[in-house]
Amino acid sequence: MGNQAVLQPVWDSRESESPAITFERVLNTEEAATLLQIHPKTLQKMAREGTVPAFRIGDLWRFRASALDEWLRSGVCSKRHSCR
Repeated sequence: MGNQAVLQPVWDSRESESPAITFERVLNTEEAATLLQIHPKTLQKMAREGTVPAFRIGDLWRFRASALDEWLRSGVCSKRHSCR
């Protein structure tokens, strides 16, 4: 769980008197696995190992699409595939 994403509020600057806080929608394991085109159990294992950016809410893993996108763009390395 070393690379956990942190929920951070985003201030809406359009409202000057009382700024509204908006949060990026988080994905459950099924949705994130579909996005990455991998099996949900594989994604859960990767989350437990800290390979993929994730966080837990209770017993459930949650993922931010933006964190997954950044992780993929950073040049994902694994034992099977080297980074180019």
